[in-house]
Order: sequence, then structure tokens, then C-alpha cells
Amino acid sequence: MTAVRERAAASGYRRIAALALPALVVLAAEPLYVLVDTAVVGHLGRVPLAALGLAGTVLGLAVWLGNVLAYGTTGRAARRFGAGDRAGAVGEGVQASWLAGLAGLALVLAAQLFAGPLARALSGNGPESAAVAAQAELWLRVACLGAPFILLAMAGNGWMRGVQDTRRPLYYVLGANLASAVLCPLLVYGLGWGMVGSAWANVAAQAASGGLFLRALWRERVPLSPDWAVLRRQLSVNGALLVRGAAFQACFLSAAAVAARFGAAALAAHQIALQLWFFSALVLDSVAIAAQSLVGAELGAGDPAAAKATARRITWLGGWCGVAFAVVLGASVTVLPALFVDDPAVWEQAALIWPWFAVLLPMGGIVFALDGVLIGAGDVAYLRNLTIVAAVVGFLPATWLAYALDLGLTGVWAGLTLFIVVRLVALLLRMRTGGWAVPSPAPRPA
Repeated sequence: MTAVRERAAASGYRRIAALALPALVVLAAEPLYVLVDTAVVGHLGRVPLAALGLAGTVLGLAVWLGNVLAYGTTGRAARRFGAGDRAGAVGEGVQASWLAGLAGLALVLAAQLFAGPLARALSGNGPESAAVAAQAELWLRVACLGAPFILLAMAGNGWMRGVQDTRRPLYYVLGANLASAVLCPLLVYGLGWGMVGSAWANVAAQAASGGLFLRALWRERVPLSPDWAVLRRQLSVNGALLVRGAAFQACFLSAAAVAARFGAAALAAHQIALQLWFFSALVLDSVAIAAQSLVGAELGAGDPAAAKATARRITWLGGWCGVAFAVVLGASVTVLPALFVDDPAVWEQAALIWPWFAVLLPMGGIVFALDGVLIGAGDVAYLRNLTIVAAVVGFLPATWLAYALDLGLTGVWAGLTLFIVVRLVALLLRMRTGGWAVPSPAPRPA
């Protein structure tokens, strides 16, 4: 029996790796490009880097909506796929793409109307805040043109993960971002466009990636017209994830606003650290992507025991991957900030943040993995409520207390740590109960 269990465990880890490794490259491609973007803009000076920090945080709204679409679509598509209905799984992607296009156009319009007031509101009232706000507004007006393509690519990732195809997204996303990473310094330095060249490079990458995912849907030979019944069901599922994502956005926008009030050097350091955190989180999320696909398919096939076994393996993998990231990033405190900016004041501020990585990443690896398990299981209401509680009692009060008590970036990142700790404890308790592993049939065919 021991040998049988060992073979089953090894097979389970191989299935996770087959999905997680290509997903890792896809997830790492965008934040790696953002890190390149941050380094290119950072060498223009701390004001452009601070402006990128503000504007990039606002554009994160599109990524947030995209993640909502991707995660909601993955769970629904995986249940159909697990029940043997591939066409229905792809159909979920068609409807998610309709939602993506409409939401993306709405974001473009909103950004053109409110980029200026929002940038001025977030930039604070320091001696360099007017310059930061002006450059952030310009960057945001251009970069928002890529929002529809961001959402289309995320919807495409969602249904492909649901049918356990993580290879095509690898080629689509990696190719587009590599091309844009070459284009960014060419536009910023070679053609002398400055910071706005970075925004146009973003748009180019996003348009290429979104177009490739649309072509993949076309080649599936499924109906491409909107189905209002499926759209309504997707909106219902995505509603909980939307509220959850709103809590994340409130936290990170607040953190950027508070960091801005400590000066341009603090905001620039916060931008570097936050992008490294996002990069780490998204790479660690590759394990969660595998969890969404496998747990959704296992519960769709009526096998809760297999789903629980997958959840245990996912938890261990997430934790150990987080430890590995903590070691690598913790040892890079004197190296990484210098790659992004040539300003000792920014380096000094970044050094205040670095110890938090060693604390955050192992816990974050487990949290992200268990988020994926519960999304795959359709337990999104619990995730929504947990995120709201963690934001209201953890991140937000700690962040604004840091401003009130003049604690600097240390206080801001203490808030992020509290946010992760609250979620970690609650998720482990949820796993222990096993009530999330409810088998159910796949959603009704379109």
C-alpha cells in the first residue's frame, strides 16, 4: 500500500508540474516585462519612476479585472472539461472574451476622463508631486489603450487553463512580452520618447497577446456569438471575485498614496519593491493555476478525495517555493535596487522594505496556492469575505496608521504582512474542515 501511495503522489506532483511550469512562464512574462520597464524608466530619474509607480498602480485595475475573468473562467471551464464537455469549456472562454472586450472599452473611456484628477489626487502635495502627477497622467492616457487586450488575453488564459492547455498561452504571452521588452528601451532612449515610449511598448505587447488569444478561439470552431444566459452565470460567479479584487485594489492604491506622502524617493522604492512582490506572487501563483484546473476537474468528475489530495500537495509546493524565493530575494538587497535606479536616497528607502520579503514570501506561497484550490472548488464567496476582513482589519488600518505616525515604508509593508497573516490562518482552517470539497456537475451547457 505504501508503494501505491508513493506512486500516486508522484503522479499527482507530475500532473501539477505539467500545468504549473508552463503557467509559471506565462505568469512571469508580464511582471518581468514590468521590471524591465521599471529599470528603463528608473534611469530617467526618480520623478519618472515615481510617476510610473502611480500610473502602473492605477492600470493595475485592468490586470485585476483580467484576473477575475481568468480565475472565474478557469473554474467553470475546468468543471465542464472534467465532465467531458470540451466544447462547453471553450464556450465559457467565448463568453468571457465578450465580457473582456466590453470591460476593456469602459476602462479606456474612464482613463481618458479621469487620468488627470486621479494622478493629482494620488501624488500628494510634496515638492515634486506636480511633476510626478503630470508624467503619471501622460503615461496612463497612452497605456490604458492596451486595457481591452489585457482583458482578452486573461480571458484566453482562463479557458485554456480550464482545458489544461498551458502551452499555447506560454508562446502567446512570452513572445509578445519579449518583443515589447526590446521595443521599450528603443522608444524611451533610441527615439527619445521618454516615459511615454514605455507606455506605447506596453500597448504593443498587449495588443499582440490579445490578438493571438482571439485567433485561438476562432480556430476552436465553436459559436462566437454572445450567450446571455452564460454571461449572467459568469457575472454571478465573477461578482464575488470582483469584490475580492476590489479589496486588493483599495489596499494597493492606499499603499501607493501613503508612500507618495513620504516623498518621491519613498514612492520610487515602494514601486521597485512592489513590482518585485507582484513578480514573486505571480510566479508562485503558477502552483495556484494548476490547483484551479485540477481541483475544478476533479470535483467536476465527482472525486472530492482526489481534490483534497491535490490541495495537500499544492500547499506543500507553495510553501517550499515561497521559501526559495525568500532566500534569493533576501540575499539581493544590495543588488536589485541598483538595477532600477541610480539614486542613493531610493536605495536607502528600499533597504527598509527588504527584510519584509523574507517574512512574506513563504507565507505568501501557501496563501496563493490555497487561493487557487478554493477558486477551483468554486468557494469564491469564502475568499471574498476573507479578503474583505483581511483588508479592513489588517492592511488598510496599518497602512494609514503608518502615515499618521510617520512610520514610513516600514509601516506600509507591515500592513501588507498583516494582510497575508490573516489570510494564511483563515485558509488553513478552511482546508482543515474539508467543507470546500463539494463535488458537483459541470455548469449547464450553453
